[in-house]
Amino acid sequence: MKMKNHSIHINFKVCAKTMKVCIFCSANNAIDAVFFRKTEELGRYLAERGHILVYGGCNQGLMECVSKACALAGGHTIGVVPSLVESGISASEYMDERIDVSTLSERKQKMMDISDVFIALPGGIGTLDEVFSVAASATIGYHTKKVILYNIGGFWNQTLLMLDDLRLRGMLRGELSRYIVSADSLEELDALLAG
Repeated sequence: MKMKNHSIHINFKVCAKTMKVCIFCSANNAIDAVFFRKTEELGRYLAERGHILVYGGCNQGLMECVSKACALAGGHTIGVVPSLVESGISASEYMDERIDVSTLSERKQKMMDISDVFIALPGGIGTLDEVFSVAASATIGYHTKKVILYNIGGFWNQTLLMLDDLRLRGMLRGELSRYIVSADSLEELDALLAG
């Protein structure tokens, strides 16, 4: 069955260049349906803007959702796949390029190396690990790339409060907005990517 290519009817700013946008997100299927709707919208948006999707290469949850939406809208996808996967989880069929790695740490580093910017969708421990690894590397000068917390349905509110508390206690190095920012809508996300 051929899928319809749904366009997003938002006046997005023109980005100066094509970017490799890395998505961190859940590989679980039993999560709120709104997360899937917004993730599908994001996948189509990345394709329509000409950005390249970099992701964990898994065929489950929001990972599969974003890659499928991007691929079906004509976008280019790069999956970074660790050799050890959980039972029942395998590699996605929506990869134009596949990079095989041995461990999750290697996957994280490869994604960090090849991507220009990172977007964190709802996720669990793995997503938190990825977000904070990228941010920690930025704080000590390994790169100047940002993580955007896509705050779908307020998912990242508690994390943002925790980060603000750390800032108030003097525990963060430098200005938080240099390495972690948030967006509550696709329009806000688009402005951050274009800026």
